[in-house]
Amino acid sequence: MTVSTPTSTGLPSIKHSFDLTEDQRMIQEMVREFALAEVAPIAGEIDEHHRFPIETWNKIVELGIPGIPFSEEVGGSNGGTLPYCIAVEEISRVCGSTGLTLAAHVSLGTYPIYAWGGDKLRNEYVPRLVSGEYMGAYGLTEPNAGSDSGGTLTTAVLEGDEFVLNGRKCFCTNANHAGVFIVTAVTDKSLGSKGISAFVVPRTAPGFRLEKGEVKLGMRGSDWASLVFEDARIPRDHLLGPEGEGFKTFMKTLEGGRISIGALALGIAQGAYDCALQYAQEREAFGKPLSGQQAVAFKLANMATEIEAARHLIYHAARLKDAGEAYGPRASMGKLYASEVAMRVTYDAIQIYGGYGFSREYPVERMWRDAKLCTIGEGTSEIQRLIISRHILRGGQ
Repeated sequence: MTVSTPTSTGLPSIKHSFDLTEDQRMIQEMVREFALAEVAPIAGEIDEHHRFPIETWNKIVELGIPGIPFSEEVGGSNGGTLPYCIAVEEISRVCGSTGLTLAAHVSLGTYPIYAWGGDKLRNEYVPRLVSGEYMGAYGLTEPNAGSDSGGTLTTAVLEGDEFVLNGRKCFCTNANHAGVFIVTAVTDKSLGSKGISAFVVPRTAPGFRLEKGEVKLGMRGSDWASLVFEDARIPRDHLLGPEGEGFKTFMKTLEGGRISIGALALGIAQGAYDCALQYAQEREAFGKPLSGQQAVAFKLANMATEIEAARHLIYHAARLKDAGEAYGPRASMGKLYASEVAMRVTYDAIQIYGGYGFSREYPVERMWRDAKLCTIGEGTSEIQRLIISRHILRGGQ
């Protein structure tokens, strides 16, 4: 029996509105149609060949998707966080790699300059990032400083009108295609994390170069590399925010990034569920469809329930951010839950497919590999539990 799987020609629609406005629904439908037509058909190929799909990125830029959360003043559409996260979700539903590229560019590579860059840096870089002239990247993790980001070893020393940077960053998403980078470096070793500053680094900065990134388990169509600073010189006015507040700036950046990684995980989970549901309805075993077997039907029930719960958490955190309210703990809750739901849903999708799920003939094995990154990036699940527990033990609700 030949069994189809959802492709660019027909994913089932999501029927829940989640109180979206008409404009938000229009963005959802526009990005969904684009993802099905342009992203889904090459998702397997870019994963197989570890290829960054520059052609897809150019189309994402043409649609104005990177500008959704930013103001019209810098070339954006002033849509806000929620519709941007919906866009990440819809793209990730068919390709986690492409969803990650968008999330890293917007939340990590553009937003910090928009929020803390002041008029000069904001006007110089954000319109170029929104328009796609530049891709943005974000360098926080170091070989000896992952979850312990306060242990940054990269240094920045002021010499005249320039900062001189030495050190390296790893696992930097979008690095090989980026025109501008945001990084942390220590400006005063005696102050611990309060001596860490943030900088905007142009790709052309003297003494700055890239090294090839490691081969990845998943997200293979998403680019990454290491950043190497060897007496790299950047203008003094490329300090991002006040000196010594880089750690604080990056932690705030990660709060927003967690909403987008949650949306990324949510999209992967939804895509795996879509595939598993259709397969279970078409594949027969013991004389009836797999969906008629209670063990499979119960898996589908659990998947659908957890995906819906994750969507509520992510959308709620996005709405809090758009309303200007405190959202950090809710972002951690949404990211933690959605990323672990993605792992469970993709695992069960493979189980439903059986031996076919273990093969590359169907996309669920790719989705499972992609989902794992969501439990690590923008803070591991363990870090999210630390953030949440500290919040509730301080009396937070």
